[in-house]
This record gives sequence, C-alpha cells and structure tokens, in this order.
Amino acid sequence: MGKKNIFGQFPSTFWAANVMELFERWAWYGIYMVLALYLTGSTDTGALGFSQEQKGSLMGTVTFLLYLLPIITGAIADRYGYKKVLTIAFTILATGYFSLAYAKSYWAFYALFLYLSVGAALFKPIVTATVSHTTNEKTSSIGFGIFYMIVNIGAFLGPIFSSKLRALDWKYIFFLSSLVICINFILLIFFYKEPIVEKKHNPLMASIKNILKNTIEVLGDFKLILFLLIMVGFWAMYLQLFYTLPIFIDQWMDTRILYRAIENFWPALAYLAGTPHGTIAPEILTNIDAFYIIIFQILVSGLVSRFSPLRAMSQGMIMASLGIALMFIFQNPIYLIFSILIFSLGEMATSPKIQEYVGKIAPPHKTALYMGYSYLPLAGGNIVAGVISGSIFANIADKPTLLRHDLISKGITLPNISPTYTLNNFYTEASALLHMDSSQITSYLWNTYHPNHIWIVFSSIGFVSFLALWAYDRFLIRRKKSLAK
Repeated sequence: MGKKNIFGQFPSTFWAANVMELFERWAWYGIYMVLALYLTGSTDTGALGFSQEQKGSLMGTVTFLLYLLPIITGAIADRYGYKKVLTIAFTILATGYFSLAYAKSYWAFYALFLYLSVGAALFKPIVTATVSHTTNEKTSSIGFGIFYMIVNIGAFLGPIFSSKLRALDWKYIFFLSSLVICINFILLIFFYKEPIVEKKHNPLMASIKNILKNTIEVLGDFKLILFLLIMVGFWAMYLQLFYTLPIFIDQWMDTRILYRAIENFWPALAYLAGTPHGTIAPEILTNIDAFYIIIFQILVSGLVSRFSPLRAMSQGMIMASLGIALMFIFQNPIYLIFSILIFSLGEMATSPKIQEYVGKIAPPHKTALYMGYSYLPLAGGNIVAGVISGSIFANIADKPTLLRHDLISKGITLPNISPTYTLNNFYTEASALLHMDSSQITSYLWNTYHPNHIWIVFSSIGFVSFLALWAYDRFLIRRKKSLAK
C-alpha cells in the first residue's frame, strides 16, 4: 500500500518527462551504438567509409560539446520556459536525425551531427530538472531511480531496432529515430505541464554571465577539479564500449560461433538476436551492457551503499578495467557475455557514485551549482576516447590498416579507399593476392600483429585512474580529515 501511495504522489508531468526521456534515449542510442560501424563501414553496404581517425574526431568532439553545452542550455530553459525550449529541442532532433540519413560527406555529417547535439543539449538538463521539480524529499530517491531505469530501457531498445533495420538499409535507422522523437511532441502538447510556475525573467546574457562567474568559482575548488580530471580517465575507458568495441567485434570476431551456441540452447532467442547470415550483430553484443544495468543496478547500488563513494568508485574502476581488458583479449565472442558483465558491474559501482560524491564535497548551499558541473568529466572523456579510438586504435588494431601495412611489406600497393574503391573491394583484392579467404586473413593478421594488445591501452587508462583516485583519497581527503581532528 505504501509503495502505491509513493507512486501516486508523482504528477503526470513526472511521467511525461520520463517517457520523453525513454524515447529520446531510444533515438540517440539507436544511432550511437551503431555509429562507429556506420561511419567506417564499406560504402557499398550503405555505410560512409570514413577512416578511424575521422570517426574518432567526429564522435569525440561533437559528443564533448553535447555534454558541455547543458551548462548554458539549462539557463536558456530557465529563462524562456521548459515547454518552449523542449519544442525547439524536439524540432532540432527530429529534423537532425532525418537529415543525417542523407549526409554522405565527412563535413556534411559533422555539421548535421553537431546540429543534432544542440538539440540533445537543450533537452538533457530540462528532463533532469523536471524530475527534480516534480519530486520532494520523500519521493526524490525513488523518482531518480525510476528515471535512471528509464534511461537504460531506452538505451536498450534503440540498438535492437537499429540492428534489424540496418540489415535493410542504414537510412531506416535515422528515419526511426526521427519518428520516435516526433512521438515526444504528443507527450509535450497533451501531458507535459510547465513544472515552474514562476519563471525567471532575468536577461539571458545576465544568466550566461552568472554561469561564467559560477564556472570560475568551481574552477577555484582544487579538490573538485582534481576529482573531475581523474574521472575523465574513467569515462575515456568506458566510452570504448561505443567507440571501439563494435568495430573490434566486426573486424576480428566470428560471431557465428555465438549464434550457433545460442541456437542450440534457445532457437527463438537466436532468431531474435541474430542476422539472416547466422551471425550476431556487434551492436546486439555491446547492448548487453544496458541489459545488465536494467537487471542488476538496484542490487549493485544496495551492495556499494555500505562503502564510501570513493571506495565504491575505486573498486568499480578496477572491475571495469578488468572487464574491458577481457573484451579485447580474446577472439571468441562467447567470452564477451562474461567480460561485459564484469565491466558493467564496475560501471554500476562507479557511475552513480560520481554525482553522489560531488554532492558530498560541495560547500553548503552550493550543491546544485557543483552538480551542474558533474558531467564535465564525461565531456572530457569523449575527447580522449575519440583520440584513442582514432589514430591509436588504427595503428594497433584496425584490420584494414594492418592489412595494408602487411601488403606494403610484401611489395604490394593497392589503391586507397575511395567512393570508387570501397573497403570490400580492398578486402577482395587483398584476399586474391594473398591466396587467403576472409577467415584466413583475419587469423593471419591476428597471429602476426596481435591487435588484441589494444586492451593494454584501454585497461591502463582505467588502472591509472584507479591509482590517481586512491592517491586522491589517501593523500588529500584522508589527510585533511586527520588534520581537522
């Protein structure tokens, strides 16, 4: 009865905001989970054929801005009202997703993806603010728990639909994301009510100047800035789940092994998760992370609640570092099910604790200000992740790059990838020249150049972040506490 009363205390605007979040995350992750594959795939499959460096630069810089802009867009929403800004956000998102389907050149896609990120940045702070305004001290904990669960449900659903649609045509992914966003217009018009009755009427420039003043104030807190810098490393490692793992699976793993194993155990599941070619799409495998979070987040949160935020984050970083190492060490995709579980448990122990810790170290009456900057490490992590998944990944583990190097070492030169000479053309010609089929080339390159060594880069970032956090706790936080005594 008590639970029903609690759920009944949430107004319709709370539920409308959460459902809008579900559809927005569905649309975003529907393209984001397959974006690396789309950007670098062979053009004769409908993909764009960009280089790893172009992919890393595009995903890194644009997503960096997406997580940086809410510092300003939140002020815009406060000034002009949530419903007005949401209308603009959904218009940008719906038209942005639709237009991306027709962007074929690097700069055209970059410009439209940047346009899309503005819409996402306008939307992001409004939903979290709405949840905050429609909950109270009694309902805020369960309210934000519902919100976090909704985020992951949307993130889980999007890639499932995208995996099926891209087998027909890549354009359909963008069309569906646009359509899903359009559903939010219905929720906005008929179910969402402005949660703030008294809107702020300060001039927008005055609000932005206040933001800049607050930024300078936050930057003056050495303890906070050092913590946020350490967290950049964690996010740079975490984001390889989107930037690099789908490509690594596509290039190096024979997912037919996993498909047959699932088919023998549960034929219906193999049909749902598999492709017509008897494989498992990379985005389905990486999407297991969101599935684990939906299932285990409440349990993990309960287990780590007995630890301090810093200790929970430290243990989570170690586990996530181990999990991401195991993702890239082996060629057998069956191991991914277990390595992603290890990674997810570490993520679940670390990610929610970041905001909790920022709230704890914030000075009295400045908690909201500090919380507004807790996403800065995620912005910085995207920049670092883009560099790592670009040139560094290309030189260590990118299959076309390694194959080209091998051919050159044998005195064989093939044309560069272009609209008239696709990646699949390159593979076909290289296969004929080396007298190997696709599987033999993959095995040869794996055994000769050891692309799995990329795990050292990813896990080292996580391990260094763990050491930095341990030193931060040991020599800064605990020392200050002991001196205070």
